[in-house]
Amino acid sequence: MPPKPVLHRDNPDAEPLIGNIKVTREDWLKMGLDVLIRDGEERVKVLALAEAMGVSRSSFYWYFKSRQDLLDALLTCWEETNTAGLIRQANAPAERITGAVLNVFRCIANPNLFDTALDFAIRDWARRSEPVRARMRAGDDARVAALTMMFARYGCAEMEAITRAKVLYYMQLGYDMAEPEESYAYRLSMTPEYLKVFTGQTPTEAELREFEDYSRQFWRDVSP
Repeated sequence: MPPKPVLHRDNPDAEPLIGNIKVTREDWLKMGLDVLIRDGEERVKVLALAEAMGVSRSSFYWYFKSRQDLLDALLTCWEETNTAGLIRQANAPAERITGAVLNVFRCIANPNLFDTALDFAIRDWARRSEPVRARMRAGDDARVAALTMMFARYGCAEMEAITRAKVLYYMQLGYDMAEPEESYAYRLSMTPEYLKVFTGQTPTEAELREFEDYSRQFWRDVSP
């Protein structure tokens, strides 16, 4: 007899996962990402994930050939979220370079565009894996290239464009890694000064107001 089909949950976010309820491929990926971020790649184990979701380990193999297949899928999730998200924002239309950089700053505000914790988890993983390190470097190169083209679109010469791109990108990585104890409201108040440093120009009130309105959806301590 052919195997019975896997029964997907109607609501993947429903809790708890108990009994014989089967889960989707996205559920395995989400749980894998959660463990990767919290505990690191070495703790991403098929049996542990299955137990955490209350399902049979065998259901894993409906979606993945092996644990390595899952790990590769987690890397792809990172690329499709963080690298693609930043590149998409760097390519977003804006009248001025200050508005273009604010489009990139949306990655800071919105974790759906760029998951900082996931980025750090991948970088930690890359210290122990040459293939992961190669994909991380490729991602960094693609992000810097997108930012370089962004600055070039607004009139920066080649060397100025790549320099500003690297300053913007690597400063933000270091800033997030340092985890300064600053409220989002304070960071928002600093935005005009950051834009002057990154672009050499002063943002308009309309640009700042639009970014604040966008950020308020995600930053709880930004006053209305």
